[in-house]
Amino acid sequence: MTEPSTQQPRQSPPPPAGSGGTVPLDSTAQLLTRITAQLGTQLSLVSRNGTRRPMHRTRPSEALRPSDTLRPSAAPRPPDAPRSPGTPTLLVVAHGSRDPQALRTVLALLDRLRDLRPGLDVRLGHIELNRPLLPDTLDGLRGADAVLVPLLLGRGHHVKHDLPAAAAAAPAVRTWVAAPLGPHPLLVEALYGRLVEAGWDPADQGSRSAAVVLAAAGSRDPDSAQDTRRTARMLAERLGVPVVPAYASAATPTFPAALRALAARGRHRTFVASYFTAPGRFASAAAGAAPRTAALPLGAHPAMARLLLHRYDQALSATARSGGVSLLASA
Repeated sequence: MTEPSTQQPRQSPPPPAGSGGTVPLDSTAQLLTRITAQLGTQLSLVSRNGTRRPMHRTRPSEALRPSDTLRPSAAPRPPDAPRSPGTPTLLVVAHGSRDPQALRTVLALLDRLRDLRPGLDVRLGHIELNRPLLPDTLDGLRGADAVLVPLLLGRGHHVKHDLPAAAAAAPAVRTWVAAPLGPHPLLVEALYGRLVEAGWDPADQGSRSAAVVLAAAGSRDPDSAQDTRRTARMLAERLGVPVVPAYASAATPTFPAALRALAARGRHRTFVASYFTAPGRFASAAAGAAPRTAALPLGAHPAMARLLLHRYDQALSATARSGGVSLLASA
């Protein structure tokens, strides 16, 4: 017999363990509500690579852009997180920026690294402007081994001088310094993806009116300029239209000058590709000069995470080939 409809249904206590009894269900709607809640909880524990995420790492997701996720704080990795013994730490070295979006973007990229390679100790150090600074991160790795992977796009002063100097100033840490990210096909993949998000139409390939300005920071180092030009050539091959490098400082042409030169050649449908790893002053300047929506910085694009891991592996492989000790053998 059921209770009269004017009264609230009573909750029956759960049957004793092993009694074989059943718990009466309140209603179909309440059953579905409970099932949905339980599924949501379980799905929140699943990482993008399909593995189960530990309870202490779950967090609400907040989208930076369609392909990125946001890590809300710079808290260190929990001490009980699984880690492959004997494997060097991947220490991402970012430049740093006063733009608060820069740090959030870099932390989202580090999350991608951890999801792609569970158990790898991934840490962050900045050259300037943001904490943690690189010397502080190295100081926290005393007695350990680390590969410094620059979140930098070419062979400029920071890669050639600042990173080796920081490694030399931390003798308690055995270090390797990886190559900068560019040039590389994975960078072109990320640039292309950001352009499509900004409105680039693949049908523009081969168009006589379309072109792209590759907006970069700029450097007085000729190797850095050479790396940027090579990336521009690779992107031009992918897009089928001219790609002209332009710079925010220390080199020419500037963003407006490059846009004017392309317009003089009849290239009036011009896009700006942001050749920056994260938001900041230079990325904002490039967006301000763009005749239409500029592409977002490379940020936490999936290809960026794959490229950082590639540079990490590449540095350790080069050490092994040169006769150095490869700690991967003991992992």
